[in-house]
Amino acid sequence: MPLAAIRNFIRHESFSGFLLFAAAVLAMVMDNSALFWLYDAILNTPVTVRIGQLSLDKPLLLWINDGLMAIFFLLVGLELKREILEGQLSSRDQMVLPGVAALGGIVLPALIYASINGTDPELARGWAIPTATDIAFALGVMALLGRHAPTSLKLFLLALAILDDLGAIIIIAVFYTENLSFGPMIAALGAIAGLAALNLFRVSRLAPYILIGVVLWVSVLKSGVHATLAGVVLALFIPLHNRGGTGSERPLRHLEHALHPYVAYGIMPIFAFANAGISFAGMSFATLLEPLPLAIALGLFIGKQAGVFAAVWLVIRAGLARRPESASWMQIYGVAVLTGIGFTMSLFIGMLSFADPAHATGVRLGVITGSLLSAVVGYLILRLAPSGSET
Repeated sequence: MPLAAIRNFIRHESFSGFLLFAAAVLAMVMDNSALFWLYDAILNTPVTVRIGQLSLDKPLLLWINDGLMAIFFLLVGLELKREILEGQLSSRDQMVLPGVAALGGIVLPALIYASINGTDPELARGWAIPTATDIAFALGVMALLGRHAPTSLKLFLLALAILDDLGAIIIIAVFYTENLSFGPMIAALGAIAGLAALNLFRVSRLAPYILIGVVLWVSVLKSGVHATLAGVVLALFIPLHNRGGTGSERPLRHLEHALHPYVAYGIMPIFAFANAGISFAGMSFATLLEPLPLAIALGLFIGKQAGVFAAVWLVIRAGLARRPESASWMQIYGVAVLTGIGFTMSLFIGMLSFADPAHATGVRLGVITGSLLSAVVGYLILRLAPSGSET
């Protein structure tokens, strides 16, 4: 992936991070003001789509979480496929350091969460909440640093966060799928076979893929598997090259570029607004010390930084990878702290973890606290840390 394209991607994600923050603040302000009723009314607005006997009837909140987030996951899948085939993750040397770092940043937060809530069968379901990193927020903080953070460090964070998203996708598919419905699952498999056939016949036009993708989304939604995974599956079948194997209008890159502004500036802020609302009425510091928010906050703020930094240190000391160019150990530690900004993915996994809405406040409080601490502390470390050339 050309350096100019990477910089453009980072710039998009950075501004998206600022929009995410603004949307989250707006949600919290509305939920703690005289407009709380309007906030709830917007999210609970019933929306129905009917085609013949097929009917989808959900409140607006679920359309956002099941529908718009499927497009978000489609973009994530496209980015993953491109980076693995020809980008920052296309070789073993490029993948080792961020790959091991991402794994460390998944395992340790989960262990911290489990050490606090593992004996409670209901709360134990939330073990994956603190394992995710929000690319937009993390890169947004990096953007504030300007030249205080070398480009190699930004690329390392980008690759780590992309692999972190892959981990989150696998976790959702394996651990948050239950009560499967046989008929829709057969339809979903048929749609996947259709996508495979388009690949087999080397179809490079996007329209057939999108049409089958819609069928796949509806089938997956009805099957019991979370509908957002349909976006990832569709992305895997979007061709990287056009039929002739050359040319500037490559299907995957074209779709990725077309979706990115809508996801970064629309879908992600909308998701943040819909899921970050938290009422502070009756709360105290003791509320944060309750098992659910405490486990999430500690997993994000302590688990992510410790897991990522320890993994990086071990891999580099073992000679399996090199330290990012011009980056000091203190700067690498600062990036490790930034990976504790979980926000979008953590809130999403929290929504999947608990059917009881009584846990929503605890999830949001823990995610926001852990993410905010990680953002502030990570920024300060990177702002004050010497560069690699000075150590």
